[in-house]
Amino acid sequence: MKKIAEILKLKSDDELFDYLIDTLKIKGITQWDYFVNWDKVYDNIVPFERELNLLNILIGKEDIEKELTDLILEYPKVINAIPLLLAIRFRNKREQKINIITNPINFEYELFDLSISIPNELEAKKIAIFFNKSGLGELVKDKKIKNLIDYSTGVEVGLDSNGRKNRGGHQMEKLVEGYIQQVCNSLNLPYLKEATAKSIKEHWNIDLKVDKSSRRIDYVINKNRELFFFEVNFYGGGGSKLKSTATEYVKMNEYWNDQNIQFIWITDGAGWIKTQKPLREYFDKAEYLLNLEMLKSGILNKILNK
Repeated sequence: MKKIAEILKLKSDDELFDYLIDTLKIKGITQWDYFVNWDKVYDNIVPFERELNLLNILIGKEDIEKELTDLILEYPKVINAIPLLLAIRFRNKREQKINIITNPINFEYELFDLSISIPNELEAKKIAIFFNKSGLGELVKDKKIKNLIDYSTGVEVGLDSNGRKNRGGHQMEKLVEGYIQQVCNSLNLPYLKEATAKSIKEHWNIDLKVDKSSRRIDYVINKNRELFFFEVNFYGGGGSKLKSTATEYVKMNEYWNDQNIQFIWITDGAGWIKTQKPLREYFDKAEYLLNLEMLKSGILNKILNK
């Protein structure tokens, strides 16, 4: 880390490590697109918009099973919207089949097939029974909702919230890529995102030895055929993951350095405040460990322009 200390005009490794810890973004990196991926929410609803509007007919009706049976027989495509209402994901229409335990003591099952394109009256009635017993019947009968499209939007927002953990990582990558783009444009250097040995070979005709074929590098910059590999992550909280990541990156740094590849780990977040020991172990063994504040100071330009 001597080169980084010199660039930042710090006198020792200890001073540099203290600077790294002191400038971590402990307030987080939350941006407006972190909360909900609205494009994904709407994209999941639009294909079923007509069917959902047709199912709105059921709201306030007394005999949901009869009304839905008749609706299915007249407009069978409404079946396709039922999994959406229950927050169920199927890979394809053929898999839209669900086994329900009807006798918990003897483990007796009943199959409800939502994959039927043109159901007969018996099949339509069975699908209506599934709709009713799943709780959707009471929902629409008692007018607990006013519109199934609005309801579906809420369901999709709830499902999308599960993606926030991944979006946290993507937000860090987005921030870092902004600096990488800026530097590469300034120095007229090409870069790849989520690069593999195959894509590096295809773009730059450079052979790379990898420990596993699925290995992906967050970013790769090519400076006159000298490669700079970047791994990027953000840890807002602590846990064993931080230690294992630091240990893994020690080995990764050695692996890439043996191939004359510069490895740059960019990490940040309050999680490192209480997990400094493994970070320091990596720091002492590697050439490059950066945080967002270092990128902000223009250090990446100086590393690549050395």
